[in-house]
Amino acid sequence: QVQVVESGGGLVQAGGSLRLSCTASGLTFDVYAMGWFRQAPGKEREGVSCVSANGDRSYYADYVKGRFTISRDNAKDTLYLQMNSLQPEDTAIYYCAANRFYDGCRPGAYSHWGQGTQVTVSS
Repeated sequence: QVQVVESGGGLVQAGGSLRLSCTASGLTFDVYAMGWFRQAPGKEREGVSCVSANGDRSYYADYVKGRFTISRDNAKDTLYLQMNSLQPEDTAIYYCAANRFYDGCRPGAYSHWGQGTQVTVSS
């Protein structure tokens, strides 16, 4: 079965950086669109950044443009999210998800989800 596993979350001070990683097994990674999503307490899950299978299309939410970078290494079946200049409002559980086709970065468009990794940014 498909397994999606995130890692790399943690506690960081405002202005700091973290790199999230996501591995996906049980699927052919290099034909799947992948994405990062987040959910803060009391808020809906939202798309942070997503990328097509071969990397030719990507999406960034306005609030992370210039600070976060999504990348994928298809040889390692791994997706990354480099997060710089983190702010307290970035505090959330970050989820990785996979979908057979790239259809933007709506959570409802993604079919395989990880359990999430907590990112906490202190002021």
